[in-house]
Order: sequence, then C-alpha cells, then structure tokens
Amino acid sequence: MTAEIRHIVYDIGQVLVHYDPLIPFKRIIPDEEKRSWFFAEVCTGAWNHEQDRGRAWAEAEAEAIARHPDEADNIRAFRAHWEEMIPYCYEDSVTLFRKLTASERDVTLLTNFAPDTFSICRARYPFLEESRGITVSGEVGMVKPDRDIFERHAETFGLTPEATLFIDDKAVNIEGARSIGWHGIQFHDAAQLERDLAEHGIIV
Repeated sequence: MTAEIRHIVYDIGQVLVHYDPLIPFKRIIPDEEKRSWFFAEVCTGAWNHEQDRGRAWAEAEAEAIARHPDEADNIRAFRAHWEEMIPYCYEDSVTLFRKLTASERDVTLLTNFAPDTFSICRARYPFLEESRGITVSGEVGMVKPDRDIFERHAETFGLTPEATLFIDDKAVNIEGARSIGWHGIQFHDAAQLERDLAEHGIIV
C-alpha cells in the first residue's frame, strides 16, 4: 500500500504537449542523413539542455556556430522555427490533467524549458495555467534530472515528499524525483496514466 498522495507534479513536454524538432527540420534539411548528423553533432540534445538550464539563445547559437560555422543558418533556424516543434497537445492527457486540477488534488508543473520558448508554449496552451503553479528550469537555473530542481519545486510549493507523485515521460527524471523521496510514474499514454494513478489511490 503506497502512502496517500496529496500532491501531483506533471512534466509538460511529451506528457501534455507534443514536442518534435524534426517537424521544421524535415523541411529545412530535407536529406535524412544530413539531418540525423545535424542533431547528433550540431544542435544536440546536450546543447539544447543548456537552454533549458537558462543559457541565452544568442550564446547557444554562437557556441554551435563556432563549432560548425558552415551550419550557421541551420543553427539559427532551430530557435527561429521553434514554435513549429509544439504542434499540438495530447487531448486525452489534457482531459485527465484538467479533471485532476478541477478536483481537490494539488497539481503543479515542473518542466525543462528555456524561459522564452516556454512563454510561447504557455500562451499557446492556456490549460497550463490551471495548475497551482509551475517551475520552469530555465527560470531557476536548474534542470531535471538533477536533485536540486526537485528540492526547489518542493520547497516553493510546500510539498511533502512521501505524499508527492511525479509524472514524466523520461525514466531518468523519474529517478531524479525518487532521489528526494517522491513517487513516480513514467508516462506512456493517458490510458496507462489513469491506470497507474488508480494504483496510487487516485481515481479520476
């Protein structure tokens, strides 16, 4: 029997909102082999992670262009076409989220996002305002899965660790949450999430 869950913390990307940088880049770099190389060597996940930590886009672009000057236009295209990368939300997942926020459950959001791109996402998907509050990694200079961002979120919102359940699509982030005593559910789809919530005593 798990402890009573009083706080539910949601990730956003790939849990509530779809994110795919390939959407604009299938047009920008039509050649699949070149495009794969670009994301493996130029605008890598690690490179983008630093924007989530709060690095300014101008600095990020300058760093990447210094490494690959011939790719300057494609590097700048990443930020210029960023909004295309969040084309839709997962309606069934959002429905579940809204049921939770409309109930007596305490729901907050904890996301890895650059501050300016999160402003775009927030404006595009107003349901994100329906939780009690949001910790955005780039605004606090910390990123998942590091322990400090989970501690910061818990302190900010007064969460009791053993009564907190974290929902994220990445297993490494779930492990980060568990490192400070939270429970975790790795998200795959809304139906699975609803089943997993029920196992924690949360019937929606």
